[in-house]
Amino acid sequence: MDALTRRRFLVASGVLSGGAVAAGAGAIGLARLLGTSSKAAPPDPTRQTSKVVLVTLYGGNDGLNTVIPYADRAYHSARPELAYASREVLRLDDKLGLNPRLRGLKGLWDAKRLGIVLGVGYPKPDRSHFRSMDIWQTASPGSPAPTGWVGRWLDGVNAPVEAAVSFEPVLPPLLVGRSRIGACVSYRGLTLPDWISPDLVAALGRSQPNEPEMQARAAASFADLLTMGDVVRAAGQPTQTPDAGDEPAVPATSTGGENALTAQLALVARCVEVGVPTQVYSVSLGGFDTHAEERAGHEVLLKQLDEALTSFVARMAETDAGRQVVVVVYSEFGRRVRANASDGTDHGTAGPVFVLGPRVVGGFYGEQPSLTDLDDGDLKATVDFRDVFGTVLGSVLGADPARYLEGYQGKLLPFVPSD
Repeated sequence: MDALTRRRFLVASGVLSGGAVAAGAGAIGLARLLGTSSKAAPPDPTRQTSKVVLVTLYGGNDGLNTVIPYADRAYHSARPELAYASREVLRLDDKLGLNPRLRGLKGLWDAKRLGIVLGVGYPKPDRSHFRSMDIWQTASPGSPAPTGWVGRWLDGVNAPVEAAVSFEPVLPPLLVGRSRIGACVSYRGLTLPDWISPDLVAALGRSQPNEPEMQARAAASFADLLTMGDVVRAAGQPTQTPDAGDEPAVPATSTGGENALTAQLALVARCVEVGVPTQVYSVSLGGFDTHAEERAGHEVLLKQLDEALTSFVARMAETDAGRQVVVVVYSEFGRRVRANASDGTDHGTAGPVFVLGPRVVGGFYGEQPSLTDLDDGDLKATVDFRDVFGTVLGSVLGADPARYLEGYQGKLLPFVPSD
């Protein structure tokens, strides 16, 4: 194909002149990321590198309707229209049960591969989405920090860009260090018009001699998007399942997050299986800011979460590399105990954190907060969120937690055995 035709196509597509390819620091393509697998050391059957997948639920998930204190009268009294009857929940013990839409996670619980850390929060709750998420991602509750806790780990181990990867449109603060930064690889594939064939796009993606750098990067991005589309299609539709029926989609809100969690996790799975040396992955699901008519929308989100997580963990259990993957699911805060007048809940404080995967020791960690001993109507956190991330640093990444948590000396939780 001659260069003029190729350039005309790129310009017409908007890629060459736009920011899709000229994205800032940390943006790399999937093909380049997958290519790092050839640089990795040959797999050692006796020891695989541990990896963590951080799943961020943007919007503030209602923890009380996720891990439900069904036996507590105060729960039913505070939110009579939102509360689940004891007969509806998936019982974990004689006090707590999972939301009925979390059947896959209940199966992992029964297999002792789901840990639930109860009452996780941070000191002096803020209730702002953005400040709260900033605290969780920087692990700096006292004052704003310019680096994320994973970013500081990247600095400390002098890591290459592929050591931490986000499959989100924007690099989260979590992965930003002072001298090192993680990679941002958007999960979105390429939708072609009828008059363009995949073969033509593949031809456009091949490098040509002496072409400008920006044009070469733009062309390569097309081939990259094709690869990404293949990976996502191989995992099925991102958010729909055979029994999804006509359930409405819950859009991500201004609080952030993506809705194609299955697609993001499919890319993580592909990277793990081919031996990409990434140790930290960041993915997200948005839409949890449930101020009105919460129950129906929340159930849709929890079902998406459940299906995405359980299929991912099942796939990871099939390979030696996958069995070293630990998944951590958190949100910036829980919701207030009492429902509001719109059959929803407002911004609250503490909530549960899920930890799952083949390596995870299932069970409860921490203590369920009281529903009657409250702080201005909110739950009192019983576990500092830095204990969860400190455990990930110490037990999964083999690092000194205090070094990357600004000196915080926390309590390591035994949900993942140390190597």
